[in-house]
Amino acid sequence: MAARGANDTFLLRTARPTLEGTLGRWIGFRFTPEFAGDSASIVDAYADLRFSPAATVRVGKFTSPVGLERLQSSSSLAAVERALASELLPNRDIGVQLQGEAAGGRLSYALGVFNGAVDGRDAATTNPDDEFEYAGRLFLEPLKGSGGFWAGLGFGIGASTGDARGAGNLLPRYRTPGQQTFFAYRAGVEGDGRRRRWSPQAWFHRGPFGLQAEYASSRQEVRLDAAAAEVEATAWQATLSWVLTGEDAGYRGVARPSRPFAPGRGGWGAWELVARYGRLEVDQAAFPVFADPDASARRAAGWTAGVNWYLNSNLKLVVNYLHTGFEGGAAGGADRADEKAVFTRLQVAF
Repeated sequence: MAARGANDTFLLRTARPTLEGTLGRWIGFRFTPEFAGDSASIVDAYADLRFSPAATVRVGKFTSPVGLERLQSSSSLAAVERALASELLPNRDIGVQLQGEAAGGRLSYALGVFNGAVDGRDAATTNPDDEFEYAGRLFLEPLKGSGGFWAGLGFGIGASTGDARGAGNLLPRYRTPGQQTFFAYRAGVEGDGRRRRWSPQAWFHRGPFGLQAEYASSRQEVRLDAAAAEVEATAWQATLSWVLTGEDAGYRGVARPSRPFAPGRGGWGAWELVARYGRLEVDQAAFPVFADPDASARRAAGWTAGVNWYLNSNLKLVVNYLHTGFEGGAAGGADRADEKAVFTRLQVAF
């Protein structure tokens, strides 16, 4: 990684051995620890009670059913880091969820009750504000399996609502794909009521072509002493991909290269080009009372260009160039300096 304002470094971003399986016909489970970073943590820990394909109850810690990219495995992402829109949507949370599929997999749904997670982050191990969050998602693939031009079209919407009360880690800090914080609330600001999110989302895959897009809105009632307001942040992103070697694009990336990497035997794996653009904006209600305009940007807009090399089904090499520009966020009302970064990633998954 090379970025303005950050050191060049090798980074162990994820190290997640996963224990996953079934107990009989009706019970499934997944346990995933995270060993990257300064200390170990639990990423996923849940059990599924499978009454039928249309009704499964999931209990434990898992990804909240709101964001399209948030629900995508890190090993399947088109770029190294998630887009700006994912900063507004909850990541993993603790709770219980009813989920299922109908109409031959053309309709899927999820509806759950959770402790509540801050925008873009995992939930705390407890429920510090004694409030719950309700989240759900409905997704349609109306022509799935038809073989027609639009067979790879899917679209849906996710949403969550609940109260969030308190300061510190109960309020979001928005980061760039380069992991630099560009917006944060002032010290002393507290969540003071309803937090609402919604996210229309879609994908389209046809042969080697892929498009994935989503919009996100997060509204939070906040208070600082006697001042109160509802602050909304909005974001959107669109990601295009093209598999140069002809394999099918998909939500899970290239599943299996047609010619795995084998020097001297004509195998060079699968190659994919990726381009992404996204924006995140915090409304004027945040400034200057709840956020410092000399330290927090009002808007961030970024683009990413990348190449993915799938050597085989287990090994993937990614190279990204990222550029993020800002409106505001520097002293005297000036714009924060642009962030420019080069990321590489060697991924082993099995």
